[in-house]
Amino acid sequence: MSTNKDTDKKKDTCDKRIEKLEKQIKKFKNEKQQLLKELEEKNDKFLRTRADIDNFQKRMNRELSLKIEELRIKYLTEIIDLYEILKKAQEDENPKEGIKLILNNIDNLFEKEGIKYIDCMGRSFNHELHHAVTICEKDDCESDTIVEEVKKGYMIGDKLLRPSQVIVAKRKEE
Repeated sequence: MSTNKDTDKKKDTCDKRIEKLEKQIKKFKNEKQQLLKELEEKNDKFLRTRADIDNFQKRMNRELSLKIEELRIKYLTEIIDLYEILKKAQEDENPKEGIKLILNNIDNLFEKEGIKYIDCMGRSFNHELHHAVTICEKDDCESDTIVEEVKKGYMIGDKLLRPSQVIVAKRKEE
């Protein structure tokens, strides 16, 4: 009889273990389902975000292309106007008026775009604004003074568009 009791106890213990393991399995299955659902949601969110980024990049590229085309048209129109004035000046017996008109149009374009001439004659050499073409020795001025402008320099706003090409004086040593 004791064997029967022992067997029943062992069976009860095994049944309890099985029941406990089945609960754990059920719990793990629920957790797995929940994690899979979260993973699917996050993956979906990721894919949507990626699609939004791709669409944004495409829109920015389109807008950039349109802006570039607008600027191209704007400047080509200005060049066409200058070209036509040059053609008329070429046909004119006295082209000075045509040349004056062209220079006036270019000055207006420069003013509209914020392009300014760098005034450098007689000033001290500044490597950020000037490019020294050559150096010459002089008695009548300070060293590093600009004595001649070979090519004009220009700024657009606060940025250097083209440096002035200059000749810089070096005081003669006695």
